[in-house]
Amino acid sequence: MASNKDPFEFQDFDEAENLLEANKDAVTISIGDEDSKPEKQQKRAAGYSPDGDNEDPLMSDDRAELLSGKDKKNVPFWTFEYYQQFFDIETHHVRERIIGSMRPWPMKNFIHVYLRRNPDLYGPFWICTTLVFAIAISGNISNFLVHLGKPNYKYTPEFRKVTIAATAIFSYAWLVPLALWGVLLWRNNKVMNLVSYSFMEIVCVYGYSLAIYIPAVVLWILPSEWLRWCTILIALCLSGSVLVMTFWPAVRDDHPKIIITILSVIVLLNVLLAVGSK
Repeated sequence: MASNKDPFEFQDFDEAENLLEANKDAVTISIGDEDSKPEKQQKRAAGYSPDGDNEDPLMSDDRAELLSGKDKKNVPFWTFEYYQQFFDIETHHVRERIIGSMRPWPMKNFIHVYLRRNPDLYGPFWICTTLVFAIAISGNISNFLVHLGKPNYKYTPEFRKVTIAATAIFSYAWLVPLALWGVLLWRNNKVMNLVSYSFMEIVCVYGYSLAIYIPAVVLWILPSEWLRWCTILIALCLSGSVLVMTFWPAVRDDHPKIIITILSVIVLLNVLLAVGSK
């Protein structure tokens, strides 16, 4: 006699063994089957990309650099840990920034293209230090070559040039950015929609803008006055162009007189540094 039980009626299931005995054709899935998946499917489930080995390392470095700002610790600026984070940078990033500071292009912002909100002090510090000793050594060698052959000349190293060069270079690389940061902060409070830069970003720009002066200073060893002035003018134009194009977005929406004043002071101080080094 056929059963009058409705096949679609909800049933209280007992043990799985009873179900398997009632329907031996049922398909079962074991949790252990996860281990038997093909290796390719397991890697894909874990987020593995088959083209991961071909990923551009520069893109991954840039991505990590963009995200590094979020991982920085919020520590007071007078602590050692605050400045330690600005020396954590890869060598190829420093090389890119040095090359970028020597090749200014129209409408190319050094901060947006190379710093990416991740300024460093490693490059600016060693650029300033190298420039200080380059000026002092080149000045001594140049002075020696100029007076070479004179009967009454006796060579005496002028160590005071190191002190003078260090004072001028590090004052320019720190005090000028501090003053400029204060002015931009003041104008940003007065005028809306102005691009704002942090103090460390401005210091980083000024530090890398001095890189072009190092090869120019080395050429001062050659006893040729016109060559020295040519190298100064070339370095001055390249360094000044980087500064002007970088800070132009921060002042372009301001009053015309303010724009002219700020950019003129930036260029004038750069000229004074170049001529003073000569």
